[in-house]
Amino acid sequence: MTSTITFTDLRTSLFKLGLSHTPVIAHASLKSFGEVVGGPEAVLRALLDSVWALVMPTFTYKTMITPEVGPPNNGIAYGMEHDLNRMAEPFRRDMPADKQMGIIPETLRCHPRAKRSGHPIQSFAGVYADKFLAAQTMQNPLGPIGALVDADGWVLLLGVDHTVNTSIHYGEKLAGRQTFVRWALLPDRIIECPGFPGDSAGFEAIAPDLVTVTRMVKVGDATIRALPLRALMHAVTERIHADPLALLCARQSCMRCASVRDAVSEGQSNS
Repeated sequence: MTSTITFTDLRTSLFKLGLSHTPVIAHASLKSFGEVVGGPEAVLRALLDSVWALVMPTFTYKTMITPEVGPPNNGIAYGMEHDLNRMAEPFRRDMPADKQMGIIPETLRCHPRAKRSGHPIQSFAGVYADKFLAAQTMQNPLGPIGALVDADGWVLLLGVDHTVNTSIHYGEKLAGRQTFVRWALLPDRIIECPGFPGDSAGFEAIAPDLVTVTRMVKVGDATIRALPLRALMHAVTERIHADPLALLCARQSCMRCASVRDAVSEGQSNS
């Protein structure tokens, strides 16, 4: 039987995590809770009541353009996305977050106190989070996560696992893992966007390394996990330094993970 939970249930559970004075980046699945009275707005209210500052990714993949040619070993098939290119939309600040992000980030984006960064593919939205959003640049799209790390922030996973934990990509960057170049459509031009991350399908493998620092509560049908970003960065960098292929996915069709493997192989052969 599907659970029915209220705003009070959510707020009470989130307060048990002890993050009321902490900036947080959150990832959430509304359907994971069961039936939520008040829908995504109730989840967002509970989040804003229980943390100091809230950030969520509001990425916009519909802006992306694939060129005919580009840099080698870039985890992409050039010249193969003509149909998607024709459907691409120019980025604007009020563009809805991609549906892959879920309804709660979009609800945050629409909040009257929310602000949003301006990256045409990897934007973030936040409330009371101006300094974190301001850390993003075109050369450093994951800058908001770095700023949250510096502020002793935490990551919240509400009914989701580490495969959607964007902060692990920042850990990959700290470990020196390859990133990629992508291109986005603006109203007047196409812009190059460096620092695009790899695939995240293998990220749940980091969970055992974080058991001792992870706080957990159950609400409705969902488990909420909270963990400090500094500890997450340490775990990710340690894992990749020990095994340069750690946390990659196993899908043969994943071009980004294949590119990382090729880069690692080439580096080892040149060493």
